[in-house]
Amino acid sequence: MIEIIPAIDMIEGKCVRLTKGDYAQKKVYNDNPVEVAKMFEAKGIKRLHLVDLDGAKSKHVVNDRILRDICRETHLIVDFGGGIKTEDDLEKVFEAGAAMATAGSIAATDRETVYGWIERYGADRLILGADVHGEKISINGWQEDCDIDLMPFLEDYMGRGIRNVLCTDISKDGMLQGPNIDLYRSIMERFPECHLIASGGVSSNDDIIALDEAGIPAVVFGKAFYEGRIDLESLKLIV
Repeated sequence: MIEIIPAIDMIEGKCVRLTKGDYAQKKVYNDNPVEVAKMFEAKGIKRLHLVDLDGAKSKHVVNDRILRDICRETHLIVDFGGGIKTEDDLEKVFEAGAAMATAGSIAATDRETVYGWIERYGADRLILGADVHGEKISINGWQEDCDIDLMPFLEDYMGRGIRNVLCTDISKDGMLQGPNIDLYRSIMERFPECHLIASGGVSSNDDIIALDEAGIPAVVFGKAFYEGRIDLESLKLIV
C-alpha cells in the first residue's frame, strides 16, 4: 500500500504552489499553513511534507516557526526540507519537531557534510532529496543544474545507509500532467531497498493508484489536492 503524503510549500508564511519550481509562477492557496496541516490531520492523514521555499532560495532555514507550530498543534509526522545547509539548520529543524529532514542541494554540493550527518543523526532521520531535470540533479530551489547523474548519486548515498529518497521530476512539477512513473520504476528496479517518495506531476487519484500498482512506496502531492483533483476520502478506500 502506497504511503500518501500531502505537501505544504511555504513562501512568506503562506501555503503556495509553484509551477516547475518557478518562483515567478506562484499561486497562494491559504494564508495559514498550520490550519492546512490541521485539515489534513482531520482527514486522516498521518504524515506531512513541509517545504520551506524561502529557505531553499535564501540557502538557510527560514520558516522553522511554522514547523514548530504545526508540530505543537498536530500529531502529524512532519518531514521538512528547504534551506538546510549547515548543522545549525539541521538542529533547528529537529528542535522544532521535524521527524525527518531532507538533505537536498547540500547532498550534491557538499557530500562530506551529509555523510557526517548520517553518522551523527542516523540515516533514518534523513531524506535524500533528488530533484532531477533530464536525470541530472538540480539544486538551490531548482534554480541551478549541476553535472551529477541521478543513478550514481543515489548509489553513493544508498551505500551509506540512506533508504528514504524524495525524487522530484521538475519538468512535471505543478503541471498536473501525471508523474514520471518510468523514472520511479527504474529507481526501484535498481534499488529495491529504497523507500522512494515520488514527487511531481500527480494530478488525480488515478495517478496515485498507478504509482501504487507500479510498486512505488510513497507519493507526495500538493497542487492536485489544492485544485480539487484529489479526493482523500475515496483514495483511502482504494490504496
